[in-house]
Amino acid sequence: MIRKTDPHPEAGAGGCGCLPATPGAKGQGAVSLPHAAASETLRSEVMAGMRQIPGGFLEMGAARSRYAVDLDSPRRRVRLDRFELSETTVTNRLFARFVTESGYKTTAEREGWSFVFAVFLADPAAHPRHAPHTPWWRQVFGADWAHPEGSGSTIEGRMDHPVVHVSWHDAAAFARFTGTRLPGEAEWEHAARGGLKGMKFPWGNALVPGGEHRHNVWQGDFPHRNTAEDGHAGAAPARSFPPNGYGLFNMTGNVWEWVADWFGPLPAPRLPPLANPTGPETGDRKVMRGGSHLCHASYCERYFVHSRTQNTPDSSTGHIGFRVAMDAPALDGKPSAGFPEASHVSR
Repeated sequence: MIRKTDPHPEAGAGGCGCLPATPGAKGQGAVSLPHAAASETLRSEVMAGMRQIPGGFLEMGAARSRYAVDLDSPRRRVRLDRFELSETTVTNRLFARFVTESGYKTTAEREGWSFVFAVFLADPAAHPRHAPHTPWWRQVFGADWAHPEGSGSTIEGRMDHPVVHVSWHDAAAFARFTGTRLPGEAEWEHAARGGLKGMKFPWGNALVPGGEHRHNVWQGDFPHRNTAEDGHAGAAPARSFPPNGYGLFNMTGNVWEWVADWFGPLPAPRLPPLANPTGPETGDRKVMRGGSHLCHASYCERYFVHSRTQNTPDSSTGHIGFRVAMDAPALDGKPSAGFPEASHVSR
């Protein structure tokens, strides 16, 4: 069975129409790890990339939704404790180390295929099957994190790029193995804003301030021609463009990022503001944040710090990745309340 996708977001149904999704009934869930924990070397490398994010109040969401189905408005105030977040998405280099140490097989590897954007294929006609409503997403057998365009492709020369073709289950497995967790959705947005309040982007309100591109999104005619005015026709290295005020790279654009929460309405406004919201208790789709290099104003204008969409936790494509979080260490004997560990993350 080929994966299904939602209709065009402007058609009023589903989520982000540029995201093919696997029905939950397909059954590719979490897999036990053959080995319990990362080596000290891998753990140290992950820890070296963590950045302290101060706690505080967040005006979460948008003043008005661009797409009503995203359920991202109106804004509401929440409170967050201190936490840590990785400065970049998990790279191919780190994920390869995880796979070597754990023996883990991703959802795409177990299924035998994933979705690849057609313009990145040498011969799209050789892969005719596509998701409904989105003919640019081709079912490519042999596509996975190590073979992003299918059998014969490689991540050689892309070790510092975000790992892609990873499902939410794969992201949670990496987090569990490395002693980290996926960030909560509110945590992610608080970090993405980088200390700025009421801004659209991690750097301010201008898409191209002073004519300078600050993130990797689609320019040109979607989905046929990307003029790559930002310097990247596909995913960019994880450290591309200047970091935000908290030292975090590519919090908008480049690749969508899985977070811990099930998709649903944002937390209801209340006084005092809700502390450390964790989203709905259950669901069938997980939240993704930040947009990707395929986002364009004409189709999927979801490249803002408040942007959200959703997908089934067993879905994988060539433009979905993740980054990891941790509770902040104790400060003056007062630990941060934090969030549950990654092994839980089936909220």
